Amino acid sequence: MSSNIIPKEQLSAYQRWELNSLDGSARTTVPLPTAEEVENIQQQAYQEGFAAGYQEGKGKVDAELARLAQLMSALGGALNQFDETLTQNLLSLALDVAKQMLREALRVRPELVLPVIREAVSGLPQANQHPHLKLHPDDAALVRSLMADELSHFHWKLIEDSRVERGGCRVETTNSEIDATMENRWERILVALGREGAWLE
Repeated sequence: MSSNIIPKEQLSAYQRWELNSLDGSARTTVPLPTAEEVENIQQQAYQEGFAAGYQEGKGKVDAELARLAQLMSALGGALNQFDETLTQNLLSLALDVAKQMLREALRVRPELVLPVIREAVSGLPQANQHPHLKLHPDDAALVRSLMADELSHFHWKLIEDSRVERGGCRVETTNSEIDATMENRWERILVALGREGAWLE
């Protein structure tokens, strides 16, 4: 059995360790902070923490304000779109109601075609004579009975045309034509309102 003891001659340089004296002469003393220094440290830590919290909070507030501004902008756009849609829907409803009321008025009071005829004829150039009035057969019979004097005096000729809807007429001469049909008059109203549509829809 081999020995684990190393002879002194084989040992390399070494340093001897010794326990320090217990009387305190060799101890390093760490100075403790004074109450004023502790207070200064606390004040500095508070100010640094406050500044860091303020910057972090300001960043969050700025981000929230930017998000709110974006939401308000989107809401404004949505409200504008809603207003436009509502306006268009109300206009469509008003036009539908007007069309139905006009049709009902012409059914109840078919003589409303008379001012339409007079207005159309007055739009002809003065040089034109003897216009031909194209009317729905039912309107033609009404005009013969209510405008007999004017027909005779101005030499207006009535032509029955079932393609002309009641309440409207076409006035034709050799050189000109005026379309006062319900379809054409309704289309002019829609164009004035920036809309499209047909009288018979």
